[in-house]
Amino acid sequence: MASASLFKSSAVLDKSDFFKGQSLRQPSACVGRRNAVAPSALTVRAGSYADELVKTAKSIATPGRGIMAMDESNATCGKRLASIGLENTEANRQAYRTLLVSAPGLGNYVSGAILFEETLYQSTVDGKKIVDILAEQNIIPGIKTDKGLVPLAGSNDESWCQGLDGLSSRSAAYYQQGARFCKWRTVVSIPNGPSALAVKEAAWGLARYAAISQDNGLVPIVEPEILLDGEHGIERTFEVAQQVWAEVFFYLAQNNVMYEGILLKPSMVTPGAECKERNTPEQVADYTLKLLNRRIPPAVPGIMFLSGGQSEVEATLNLNAMNQSPNPWHVSFSYARALQNTCLKTWGGRPENVKAAQDALLTRAKANSLAQLGKYTGEGESDESKEGMYVKNYSY
Repeated sequence: MASASLFKSSAVLDKSDFFKGQSLRQPSACVGRRNAVAPSALTVRAGSYADELVKTAKSIATPGRGIMAMDESNATCGKRLASIGLENTEANRQAYRTLLVSAPGLGNYVSGAILFEETLYQSTVDGKKIVDILAEQNIIPGIKTDKGLVPLAGSNDESWCQGLDGLSSRSAAYYQQGARFCKWRTVVSIPNGPSALAVKEAAWGLARYAAISQDNGLVPIVEPEILLDGEHGIERTFEVAQQVWAEVFFYLAQNNVMYEGILLKPSMVTPGAECKERNTPEQVADYTLKLLNRRIPPAVPGIMFLSGGQSEVEATLNLNAMNQSPNPWHVSFSYARALQNTCLKTWGGRPENVKAAQDALLTRAKANSLAQLGKYTGEGESDESKEGMYVKNYSY
């Protein structure tokens, strides 16, 4: 958690000037400050990795491709395995991860894979390094670098994300192991406020992580997930998302993060999971694109949406609706359960089901590839793929 002295220094760049017209209620800044720190005049990170960061980000944000998130902690992976009757052993985790990365042709639809630390250093059941298998598929390896959520003291029963201590040395080691991008997830809860403290903590932590990651050659995925928990409607989600992303980009700028060398992993703008009024994919797309246009600089190369507990089909339909009209970004996916749920159930831990499970994974990957191109129709989807996967207070 950032110290109070660090937050006091934020007066160097006043949010009421940087995000004109936004209702963040920050203290007024001294006259003339805006001209001194306009976005075009900011000194951005241009170290030895600058060109490589841009190249990596653009490689991930290629047409018809997205990210497969397989970075669940060992404990969460154990919950997945338990759902199909398997023990949480390294051998079972290895078998499942081998199934995923070795699916033939996965690289046609997936450009990056986020790994847990164990997976980055792990081999397949055949003894090949997982990072090498991904490279053969033209999939860039990524790594989860945060250390998980913990209670945020002084908040309304909210969380903050730990892991900044030692991040630089860990990131350098991950780069040496073959990772070229990374992911840091923090969360914002609408039913719990969100409090100004929680939003500021989330934004500051993401900005420090992003700066440290770029210094070590890793493209940072910036992910402030707005949880689905709650009975609120889509308007309330939109309001909170605007506040969160304004705060995030304010602190990214303060930390001299190079926008061309990052990727975003936002939540789609949807109603709360317990809201009685549901919205169509077209409405979700309208609100979400409105948010992007109001808050996200066009310099950011890729918007890789999380699914956040939506069903496999729902996540794909919403992504497809967002790609029905041109926009300045690569609007794509970074899905975990929304890519793997049917695959996992089809596998069931049985060797004879591996091919069928890989086919299920490829079906979902292809569907989302089509959605990224705005060409998904939703025809022929199974009932299982339409089942919701919302889990209250989801953490991993």
